[in-house]
Amino acid sequence: MDARGIIARLRDRRPPSAEELAWFAQGLASGEVTDAQAGAFAMAVCLNGLGEAGRVALTRAMRDSGMTLSWDLPGPVLDKHSTGGVGDCVSLLLAPALAACGAYVPMISGRGLGHTGGTLDKLEAIPGYTTQVSVERLQRLVADIGCAIVGASAEIAPADRRLYAIRDVTGTVESIDLITASILSKKLAAGLEALVLDVKVGSGAFLAGMDEAEALARALVTTAQGAGCMTRALITDMDEPLIAAAGNALEVIEVMETLTGTAVTTRLWDLTVALGGEALALGGLAADAEDGAGRIARALESGQAAEIFGEMVSALGGPIDFVERWPDRLPAAPVVMEVPAPVEGVVTRIDTRAVGEVVVALGGGRRKETDRVNPSVGLSEIAAVGEEVSPDLPVARVHAASQDDAEAAARALLAAIEIGSEAPERPLIHRRIG
Repeated sequence: MDARGIIARLRDRRPPSAEELAWFAQGLASGEVTDAQAGAFAMAVCLNGLGEAGRVALTRAMRDSGMTLSWDLPGPVLDKHSTGGVGDCVSLLLAPALAACGAYVPMISGRGLGHTGGTLDKLEAIPGYTTQVSVERLQRLVADIGCAIVGASAEIAPADRRLYAIRDVTGTVESIDLITASILSKKLAAGLEALVLDVKVGSGAFLAGMDEAEALARALVTTAQGAGCMTRALITDMDEPLIAAAGNALEVIEVMETLTGTAVTTRLWDLTVALGGEALALGGLAADAEDGAGRIARALESGQAAEIFGEMVSALGGPIDFVERWPDRLPAAPVVMEVPAPVEGVVTRIDTRAVGEVVVALGGGRRKETDRVNPSVGLSEIAAVGEEVSPDLPVARVHAASQDDAEAAARALLAAIEIGSEAPERPLIHRRIG
């Protein structure tokens, strides 16, 4: 077998065999497949697809390109994954909340991809927090604390680690086959008993249309359940940022406000509770999703989730007093500028992808693999759809490294927001799959 032949089959719309995909995944992991070949493979899959059997084969091949974990714990091993959005920081609340309810959560997460933020980038805004740990340390952390949010180690799904970075810089993110294989190869390698998926739909999602989002949700659920992992997916709204902030440290601020009860963000709370309820029901820790949602809410309200989050941060190198002193511990941008609305009215529409691109342009994301992320930059106090704005009521605040950056971001942000007289109402959760 050789990479050129496999790429040529994909180019000619002839799906490779399971054996060929297994060889290619091993080549990604070993380095035998070059970056150019990996990019060509991703583009061919993005354009021509793999089909259901090929998608399952690629997922298994990428899972088996490295180590798979096994657990011996007194509770179920659960996890959650989001397909990516703007202002989506649910994982930081949900992992400790699930742990507070008796679950064990080895949450292997990713970095920003395209216009979307990455869980690891958010956590690395916390001084000292390290996201790269060995498999052995991950297992100890999960057993001792109940959860750990880290990156995939070199031993877990190394083929995905390589392909994930290449997709980000080659315009090949929006592929159901590649998204499914990427998400599930890591999750299945982590030895999960149950998984809940947050599939985004709307202007800030990778797949903006409902038909595409449902197709992805069903592909994820059927592939995961076919591999023996109980799975359910929620299709949720990404026609506006989930919270009023976009940018790594700024999102951590809203997480900490919600965890500590300082200022609860309703959409963030509601989605965390809904996803957690599904996960607890799948894992046998709740009678059903409604019962599970109540348990997650109590874990947040009682402060148990905040306590576990603090333990996790400290164990992974962050400040031991982070939960008590987080306002003093997070980096701040040198330039903060209000963005006044050009006219009076209500926000009727947000191009959420464009909002994410504003953050990337400020330095809060990556345009190429080697870019360094500035954790302090981004947007805060972003007006929600339906919120009143005017020249005296800004649509957002820009946090930037320079005045020029701030002014460019303000212009781009205003181009992404429409103001009128009446805004449509949309549910936060559109559909449940599985």
